[in-house]
Amino acid sequence: MLGFLYLKHKRLNHDYLNMSLIKKILSFFNKKKNIEPDPMKYLIVGLGNLHPDYDETRHNVGFEVVDAIANEFGAKWEHKQLAEITEVKFKGRTLVLAKPSTYMNRSGKPVRYWMQQYKILKPNLLIVLDDLNIDFGKLRLRQKGKDGGHNGLKDINQFIGSDYARLRVGIGNNFSKGKQVDFVLGKWSNKEMEDLTTILKKAVRGVKNYCTIGPQFTQNGLNNPLKDA
Repeated sequence: MLGFLYLKHKRLNHDYLNMSLIKKILSFFNKKKNIEPDPMKYLIVGLGNLHPDYDETRHNVGFEVVDAIANEFGAKWEHKQLAEITEVKFKGRTLVLAKPSTYMNRSGKPVRYWMQQYKILKPNLLIVLDDLNIDFGKLRLRQKGKDGGHNGLKDINQFIGSDYARLRVGIGNNFSKGKQVDFVLGKWSNKEMEDLTTILKKAVRGVKNYCTIGPQFTQNGLNNPLKDA
């Protein structure tokens, strides 16, 4: 009888120790899972279509902006879940750059996924995209707003709402009736290509300013003439 009680007591202690160990392990992983967002970390998402057929098209100018940032810092892209990803450091900030691989009309899922993966605060998200309602060469920064008919923004709004910043790069609307899709998915003209380097420099400056001096001062700077970029 005493032997039975001893074995039962030993088994209970063993089970208790096992449960205690399991609780500690779960607590450790829960702490890792609940890491606080880093206010010095930003997610910059360029919108576009990740296929060679869309290279140098107006609809892919969001990709061209984040590519220009990556090139400036010598960062290399990696193909990861739902996007190509790279990181750069700038004035104490970490800029996570992303190019969704799900095509323009399905941009919402990768945006939400990488916000969750990097614990990005909503004010630290910036979407860069093309806009045919803005004259070619002009940039416009807004902290929230409607999709303006842009399918990439429509999808993002469905996943995370519309209260996030977006940097719109004007591509103009120099197309005839019924030719909007051809224009948006068309290649830059020779004249546009001449100005594109300057536009991209200005957009890159806008992204870096957004992450350092904030949206209000950034918007004021974007209102400067193109030649000041």
